[in-house]
Amino acid sequence: MKKRICVFLTFTVLAFLSTYGQVSTQIRQMAYADSFRLVSIFKDIHLNPELGFMEIRTSGIVSKEFRTLGYEVITGIGKTGVVGILRNGEGPVVMFRADMDCNPVKEITGLSYASTKTMKKEDGTEVPVMHACGHDAHVTWLLGIAKIMMTLKKEWRGTLVLVAQPAEEILLGAEAMVNDKMYERGVPLPDYLLGMHTFPIPVGTIYNAPGNRLAGSDQLDITFYGIGGHGAHPENTKDPIIMACNAVLQYQTIISRNISAQDPAVLTVGAFLSGSVNNVIPPSALLKLNLRWFNDKNRNILINGIKRINEGIAIANDLPKELYPAITMKGMVFPLVNDTDMVSKINTALLEVIDSAKIIKNIPAEMVSEDFHHLVIHNKKAIYDYMWVGIANIDVAAKATAQGKKYPFFNHNGNYQVDLSAIPLGTLIGATALFKMLGKP
Repeated sequence: MKKRICVFLTFTVLAFLSTYGQVSTQIRQMAYADSFRLVSIFKDIHLNPELGFMEIRTSGIVSKEFRTLGYEVITGIGKTGVVGILRNGEGPVVMFRADMDCNPVKEITGLSYASTKTMKKEDGTEVPVMHACGHDAHVTWLLGIAKIMMTLKKEWRGTLVLVAQPAEEILLGAEAMVNDKMYERGVPLPDYLLGMHTFPIPVGTIYNAPGNRLAGSDQLDITFYGIGGHGAHPENTKDPIIMACNAVLQYQTIISRNISAQDPAVLTVGAFLSGSVNNVIPPSALLKLNLRWFNDKNRNILINGIKRINEGIAIANDLPKELYPAITMKGMVFPLVNDTDMVSKINTALLEVIDSAKIIKNIPAEMVSEDFHHLVIHNKKAIYDYMWVGIANIDVAAKATAQGKKYPFFNHNGNYQVDLSAIPLGTLIGATALFKMLGKP
């Protein structure tokens, strides 16, 4: 009897592996058979980048594709967000997110489909824009995955929720969608959330590890006020440029003298804006700051330290209270912490499509930040996995390594380039991971 049971179980396992292998082959064939269409979509989006909350054209492409495929579509969530829903019987609800926005960066890749577009920011300034972080690839992967999941829906059970999110670069888009009552408007609450992001490692390599992956972050503006006047008579003024300069230097001591050297934190002054002519002391100076941290203790040290330095500078310059520096908190995200079990499941599934040596799990956390997880962190269930997907040309990446460089280029630079071979492969990776998380029929 025991022998019969063992034989039965053996045949059952082999049948399952055979079926799963067949589905994996189908996913691969579909991803690569769709390459021409997907690369065309990618080039079109790359040519027409759009800044956060302005992704009107991009979201239009997404919603049209979703409707054509037969998804239930909800548009205009958080201004330009789009959600496609495919209800496919009893099973888990799995959400896949792709962000749509670009960067205010001038492209210098020299590609035939390089962006030459400019856009006006909220402050009215016109800037060159490009997809210097690979969100054009993210949207393309989303659309490729949408087609595969619809075509092979007999092979899985559950509910698939595809999210095209605005404004990740300013860390506001995910919260904007949630605050716009995304879940009250018909979007199912997910059991699992999956995200993929381009990274300048060789095509065919991924980083997917559990635990702390990305830092928490705050974006804040600080305005120093003073009394303007003629450059020839500084004694009649209160110079906000000098105050802001002192602040920039003093801010760095918050980390070097208040946070352990073994405890990661970053304070960056990304912009210093003041004045317009040579011989006039202006009445104000603006600093744009970015903070990175992994726990509330360090976040509080950073913010409270900034406030103390600001007040000390105001007192040293004998300013009245109404001219004390003002802080505007613009956006904040929590650290991103991947779920251990979900990471393990997905990495196991990806062995079907990626060599095991190319699935890198022992990697340190990055100080960069994301708002992807803010789609679920306020829910009762917040299980998610966020992975880096290699997009650098293999030969270019090897040459950079030989020259002692960590990467051939980096995100947010004008030379950021997604190799076209990463388009079908990223689609394959995403669809394979989703099949793993959704229920079997």
